Amino acid sequence: MKNLKWVVVVVFLFFTGIVKAQQTLPFWNDVQKFKQQDSATFPASNQILFIGSSSFTFWKDVKDYFPRHKILNRAFGGSSLPDLIRYRYEVIFPYAPKQIVMYCGENDFASPDAPSVETVMDRFRILYKYIRDKYPSTPFVYVSMKPSPSRKHLQLKYKEANELIKQFLLKDKKAKFVDVYSLMLNEDGSIMSDIFLGDNLHMNAKGYAIWKKAMQPYLKK
Repeated sequence: MKNLKWVVVVVFLFFTGIVKAQQTLPFWNDVQKFKQQDSATFPASNQILFIGSSSFTFWKDVKDYFPRHKILNRAFGGSSLPDLIRYRYEVIFPYAPKQIVMYCGENDFASPDAPSVETVMDRFRILYKYIRDKYPSTPFVYVSMKPSPSRKHLQLKYKEANELIKQFLLKDKKAKFVDVYSLMLNEDGSIMSDIFLGDNLHMNAKGYAIWKKAMQPYLKK
């Protein structure tokens, strides 16, 4: 009987440790909110699935920009490519979308480990393979990393990574690359200052209007 009690204690501690470990993962709570929403009312299939980081997360009124499209937004926080890889079973794979639109990669370069362009590109390749293994023929759109005043020091990395991703996606007839980077620059090459919020990182309505114009031709009706 005493041994049985010890087994119960060990099992309890084991699963408690798992729960605590899960809770400490980046963006764990954000993803759990999506799962709660799905359990209440599971999203209809054949929608355009938005995935990625906060530039999509903060686009709360995205459906107003694209009223003719059914959009399911599953972007979360300041996520990076490894976060999308980690949570692919929660925010990408369940939904049977008609199209996948992604904005991610910008935060990778801003992380403390300061990865190289090639490292970020490797992360993109890994994620893209997972997506294509699950959805081999689903149209895919990548929205380029944007220039931000608060991350001006990373502009060269963003430009290089954007070009590598663009060339990579050219090999897939079902994939498209949308350049928003160049559209957010003034004629002299400086970053537009009036399209951002006070944090000089996230966009205001004027910035999202630029994105709408660039993305509209690529969204499936």
